[in-house]
Amino acid sequence: MTQLQLPITPHGAVSAAAGETAKADGIARAAANTPPDWATACRAAIELMARRGTPFQAADLIAEGLVDEPDHTARWGAAFMAAARAGVIEHAGVVPSRRATVHRSLCRQWIGTAAYRTEAA
Repeated sequence: MTQLQLPITPHGAVSAAAGETAKADGIARAAANTPPDWATACRAAIELMARRGTPFQAADLIAEGLVDEPDHTARWGAAFMAAARAGVIEHAGVVPSRRATVHRSLCRQWIGTAAYRTEAA
């Protein structure tokens, strides 16, 4: 028995490509609208945490007093994605957030890349 394959995508179907495009567009808009002083402070905080070689998340940057909460939560994604694209950090799992404002929802955890830690040493 063969499965019928339709050459159309029904309305409402999940599209991974469309999701990735929407994600990239949202991150680009967030990055373009991020206050430069916060972006600079966040980048420095991410680089500091990356040099340590231990997993971390956005809550750790705040808990250590390295950066304040941004004016919009979308700024986090743009900052971490930029650092990942630059080879500073890499994804290190998904864990409950330690930020009280998000009620322990799942968030990405990051770690400094071996190459970055070697370069920064």
